[in-house]
Amino acid sequence: MKKNFALQEPNKKPDRVAEAVKAEVNKYLARERRKSLPQGVDYWDFDCKVGVDAATAQRVHVKELSKSIDEVAFRNVPSVYIEILAKHGVRNK
Repeated sequence: MKKNFALQEPNKKPDRVAEAVKAEVNKYLARERRKSLPQGVDYWDFDCKVGVDAATAQRVHVKELSKSIDEVAFRNVPSVYIEILAKHGVRNK
């Protein structure tokens, strides 16, 4: 998923818009994790980037997505760019 989310909408508070963006991201992650795993793969891993736009997006860990979205929303920018790419993960024992 590579998408720009609007953070400023008329008739909606900015906090609620940011919460809606985080909910949509969490739904996407859950949907990706439900997909069947190929042979030899233990789990789905994700490469994530968050920023004001694609050029300035920085890599973040999946667990830090919501915190990063809040940080961008705090700057009062009109939109946030989120990139999430699923990849195969294998556990090291």
